[in-house]
Amino acid sequence: MHRPSCCSDTASGAHTLPRLSQAADYTKPPVAGLPRQRVSYIKPAHHGADPTHPSMPSSTEHAWPRQLLSRFTTLWYLKALGTMAFMVLFFQGYFWVLHHPLTEPFMMPALAVDAWVPFTPHAFMAYVSLWVYVSLPPALMPNLRELIRYGLWIGALCVLCLALFWIAPTQTPMTDIDWSQHPQLAFLKGLDASGNACPSLHVASAVFSALWLQHVFVQTGSPALLRWLNVLQCLVIVWSTMAIRQHVFLDVVAGVAVGGLFAWLSLRNAR
Repeated sequence: MHRPSCCSDTASGAHTLPRLSQAADYTKPPVAGLPRQRVSYIKPAHHGADPTHPSMPSSTEHAWPRQLLSRFTTLWYLKALGTMAFMVLFFQGYFWVLHHPLTEPFMMPALAVDAWVPFTPHAFMAYVSLWVYVSLPPALMPNLRELIRYGLWIGALCVLCLALFWIAPTQTPMTDIDWSQHPQLAFLKGLDASGNACPSLHVASAVFSALWLQHVFVQTGSPALLRWLNVLQCLVIVWSTMAIRQHVFLDVVAGVAVGGLFAWLSLRNAR
């Protein structure tokens, strides 16, 4: 018995439609009054791993260096000039207050904890590193608005501390150290005269800068190592103020409180 051709084709597997897993073209049977149409079946994308085509790293991976560099180069000229101008104005106000207090300076008491920190002349380098450290947050501001906002808050912190130094002047206690054996420290002592002690503006500005830098590192997705190094640098600066006998423990505590308070006020609504 003769089998229909359609059945024989199906049985033999010939002339069947191509599998959808392969790209193929075939011509649809003509419809009366219409031209032939070509229909393409596209092989679906394969989502598995292809050893011959290794996956490329994500575009967001290692993006934090580019973000930090972009922030650093944004308005760099304005940031550099503004930071220098701010420091010049600050030191003019600082030394004026130092030499024109309203009353006699109060001698800050030394506590037992002050003796726990040994005198370390080499800590001078950590102490002066503050001036580089406090320049980092403004250098990493992403735009003019944030730069101005940061400048206003750090300016307010300095104004408050200078007002306290003027109204209620303080100084660190005398020591039996022969400063002539340490020329760098002798210069610092002669310049600063151990006044403007409490709160430690050195500590306050270091803490304020550290918390702002933490905010920047979180925003840019910087690695945890960078954030821990930031904390370490802040702690080293705080330690140096006691190690070179520029401040006592109570000055440091007051400085941490002022710096932390102003950082919290300035960052509480930040995204």
